Amino acid sequence: MAEENQTATAEFLLLGFSDLRTLQGPLFWLVLLVYLITLLGNSLIIFLTQASPALHSPMYFFLRHLSLVELLYTTDIVPRTLADLTSSHPQTISFWSCAAQMYFFIVLGISECCLLTAMAYDRYAAICQPLHYPSTLMNQQACAAMVGTSWFMGIITATTHSSLIFTLPFPRRPIIPHFLCDILPVLRLASSGKRRSEISVMTATVVFIMIPFSLIVTSYARILGAILAMASTQSRRKVFSTCSSHLLVVSLFFGTASITYIRPRAGSSVTTDRILSLFYTVVTPMLNPIIYTLRNKEVTGALKHMMRR
Repeated sequence: MAEENQTATAEFLLLGFSDLRTLQGPLFWLVLLVYLITLLGNSLIIFLTQASPALHSPMYFFLRHLSLVELLYTTDIVPRTLADLTSSHPQTISFWSCAAQMYFFIVLGISECCLLTAMAYDRYAAICQPLHYPSTLMNQQACAAMVGTSWFMGIITATTHSSLIFTLPFPRRPIIPHFLCDILPVLRLASSGKRRSEISVMTATVVFIMIPFSLIVTSYARILGAILAMASTQSRRKVFSTCSSHLLVVSLFFGTASITYIRPRAGSSVTTDRILSLFYTVVTPMLNPIIYTLRNKEVTGALKHMMRR
C-alpha cells in the first residue's frame, strides 16, 4: 500500500496564503520579523539558563528545554512558509517532505505539552512540598527523566500518527488547504480508510491536551490553596510571580491547541484554521521568552549581570 501511495501521490500542493495575494507581502515581513525575534529570544533563554549559576534550578532546566523545543518547532514550519509567501500560486511539497514536516511537528508539539505539565508539577513540588523538593521530588535524575519522557512520548506519538496517515490512499497532487502539513488537513484528503487514523488523532487529543491541562489545573489549584494559607502578603506575591509566567504560557498554548483540534469541524473554515495555526506556530513561540524574561526577576537579573560582564 505504501509503495502504491508513493507512486500515485508523489507530491502535495500547499495552498498557503496564495488566495490572499494582497496580504502576502506584509505577511512575509511580519512572519520573518517574528521568526527572528523567536530565534533571538529562545536562544537567549537557553544561553542564560546554561551560563548563569543563579538559574541552575529545576524550573530553569525545564525552561531551557522548552526554549529548545520552541526553536525547533518554528524552524520546522517558518522557513518553508516564508518561501511559499514569495509565490502567488500554491507550492508543491514532496510526499516525504510533507511526512517529515508533520512528524517533527507532532514530536515537538507533544513534547511541549509534556514539558509544560512537568513545569506545573515542579511549581507544585516547590511550593507545596518544599522539604522534599530539591532532594527527592525534583532532583537531577527526576528532572532528566521527565524531559526524556517528554521527548519519548513525542516520538512515539509522531511515529504512530505519521505511519497511519501516510499509508492511506490519496488522490494525485491533492491540495492541502493550509500552509503546513498539519494532521487534520492532510487526513481529510485521504480517499478512504481514514477511520482508524481519526480515532488515533482523537485519542491523542484527549491524552495530550485534555489530560495534561487537567493535571496543570490540579497542580495550580493546590498551589492556590498553599498561597491562601500563607500569612505574609509579600510571600504570596513572590510565589504568585514565579507561577504567573507559566500560567500565561499554558493558557496561550493549550487555548489555541484546544480550539484547533477540539473545535467541531462544522465550525471551522480554511481561513480560521490558518490564522489559528499561524498564531500557535509563529506567534506563541515568540511570546514565551518575552513572557519569561519580562515577568521573571531572576531571568532579568541574570540578563543584566551578563550585559555588565
